[in-house]
Amino acid sequence: MIEFKLPSLGADMDEGTLLEWKVKPGDAVKKGQVVAVVDTAKAAVDVECWHDGTVAELVAEVGQKMPVGTVMARLQAPNEQPTQQPTEKVGAGDTALEIAGAAVAVAAEATSSTPPVAPPARRRMISPAARKHAEEQGVDLDRVVGTGPHGAVTSEDVDKAAQAMAPSSAPTPGAIPRPADKAAEMRKAIAAAMARSKREIPHYYVAEDIPLAHALAWLQTENAQRPMAERVLPAALMLKAVARTLERYPELNGYCRDGAFAPAERINLGVAISLRQGGLVAPALLDADTKPLVQLMQELTDLVQRTRAGSLKSSELSEATITVTNLGDQGTHSVFGVIYPPQVALVGFGRIADRPWADEAGGVKLMPVATASLSADHRVSDGHRGALFLRELAELLQHPEELAK
Repeated sequence: MIEFKLPSLGADMDEGTLLEWKVKPGDAVKKGQVVAVVDTAKAAVDVECWHDGTVAELVAEVGQKMPVGTVMARLQAPNEQPTQQPTEKVGAGDTALEIAGAAVAVAAEATSSTPPVAPPARRRMISPAARKHAEEQGVDLDRVVGTGPHGAVTSEDVDKAAQAMAPSSAPTPGAIPRPADKAAEMRKAIAAAMARSKREIPHYYVAEDIPLAHALAWLQTENAQRPMAERVLPAALMLKAVARTLERYPELNGYCRDGAFAPAERINLGVAISLRQGGLVAPALLDADTKPLVQLMQELTDLVQRTRAGSLKSSELSEATITVTNLGDQGTHSVFGVIYPPQVALVGFGRIADRPWADEAGGVKLMPVATASLSADHRVSDGHRGALFLRELAELLQHPEELAK
């Protein structure tokens, strides 16, 4: 039996609230299939299954808040024979204890004139989640009417009872927080993750100014030949350059856990995306090094739209191997970011702006320039390697045609 647990969707996630099940017991599921929607401090996330199998039991209930690692469901693995799992849930008949009690009563009646022993009273069915929820809400379970199977009390029943007790102006317990509350919750989660990063990770910083005249001219020429839907922004070119450069600097692409570094097998770029209501999310562009530039641009556009619409997948929030932040046209010249644990590096790009630049002839002219920075974990790499990484990144951006493939 496979236990499907609530995954960690980032260093700033400690718990989540189940909003919806996309499957039911008996459904066959495939690896990568969305099986549930979970609300985190930052967004409602489509949670994917990590195994093939058949849903045997849905443990978590809609509306239940649970810490990371909580068993949400149990799956029967392919070719696994069904087994009878011990559970507190009651089936169509009586409980085993009641059946045993009834058998004793029948036997006693047949062999003795003593009045038959009555079966024990039926125990009221209350899920552990509902019991805990009732304690949190201050609800007396004896006054709650169960609407679940065989009269079981669910978390939703507790919510209804709590709502009836509360003033009409009070929000429904378990409801999705109001936008203002959500923004405050997000800021709190971001602050906790960044405080942990600065506390645990010995950061070092290096930066490099990169002339982009040739890259921008190449993009202008290429975009003139493409339909509007396939035009590429400088941000996509920078992302592709980072991904390609990381192929030679694996110590910047991976995770540091318990003091040990584990290089990642894939290059998944976490892209820092600001939300209109405030806050920041950094979902991943998966396998960014292997995708043509036009495809990477399309996936970046889709990722930004879905992030701001609150429609992300769990893999996009949990599988980034390094983060890239780009301040765009409205930003400052440079940015020195805080590493997102357990990642070990973050690349930042300031806005592209005209600056005085010495040309090859020894003169000075205005040139579009962007400052690239690297924040890295000194436990895994050092400033020398970080500087080499930025120099190679700058050189690669002088040959944008090589990044198109």
